Amino acid sequence: MSIVMISTMVLCFALTISVAVSIGLASILGIQASNAHMLISVKEMFGAINKFPLAAIPFFILAGNLMEAGGISRRLVEFAKSLVGGVQGGLPMTCVLTCMIFAAVSGSSVATTFAIGAILIPALVKHGYPVSYAASLQATAAELGVVIPPSIPLILYGVSAEVSIGELFIAGFGPGLLIAGALMLFVWLYCKWKGWGKNDGEGRLPVGRATLQAGWALLMPIIILGGIYGGVFTPTEASAVAVFYALLVGVVIY
Repeated sequence: MSIVMISTMVLCFALTISVAVSIGLASILGIQASNAHMLISVKEMFGAINKFPLAAIPFFILAGNLMEAGGISRRLVEFAKSLVGGVQGGLPMTCVLTCMIFAAVSGSSVATTFAIGAILIPALVKHGYPVSYAASLQATAAELGVVIPPSIPLILYGVSAEVSIGELFIAGFGPGLLIAGALMLFVWLYCKWKGWGKNDGEGRLPVGRATLQAGWALLMPIIILGGIYGGVFTPTEASAVAVFYALLVGVVIY
């Protein structure tokens, strides 16, 4: 059985078949080789995904998409720019800070890349940053969503390893802040070395005005993470709250 599964996976990888299809095909052939009934595989697959915490994944992704469509992400960008946009390299630092805040709601690095990258990559290029640097910076900063709660990979790990997802979120908060801080420090030093971003502060709003405009958006991660850490609702329930709040703010308020 093991030989059949390994051989099938190696062959599929050599034929450049996608990983998901390769694993599925290898599993099916392995079950056939062991003379086990196919209903076993169906039962195991259904049991693996029939878990309530997994419902949080599509909800958090939907919340991220609603934030982008409702203009919440743009207000977060303006808020972050008002804080760090005045220093040299402030626009790349704005990218990192915004991704950190956005990741604290969506939990998805893909949604973060889509929502923030659509705004900041053109802005970075317009301010004279190379396209390659802007794209790589956005891709790197968006990966903060892997660590900062509510992280979708942490949800998947918690379900598969049967570990408390709430405790994983608590454990990921500190490292996420440290990684974001280190990335912002590196961005600042790199821009100083290259001589980039001396005029990044042009057009930024005053901190008070930007905070007022982004007030409802900034409440979102506070409500979600505060509710989880305070025991008000579970991570899965928090994902539904995130969708409702993003829809309410994006449609009614903004």
